[in-house]
Amino acid sequence: MSFTYHPKKKKRANTHGFLRRKKTKTGRQVMQKRRQKGRKRIAVKVAK
Repeated sequence: MSFTYHPKKKKRANTHGFLRRKKTKTGRQVMQKRRQKGRKRIAVKVAK
């Protein structure tokens, strides 16, 4: 049996990261809403 979730930092950053959110209009809206709500993190940190 294998597990469903195989975490990878690069994949996570590329999908949910700040730069990815900033690229698209809807991504920017997401960050705006999260800022308004007062989220501690508005996007996933970029993997190093």
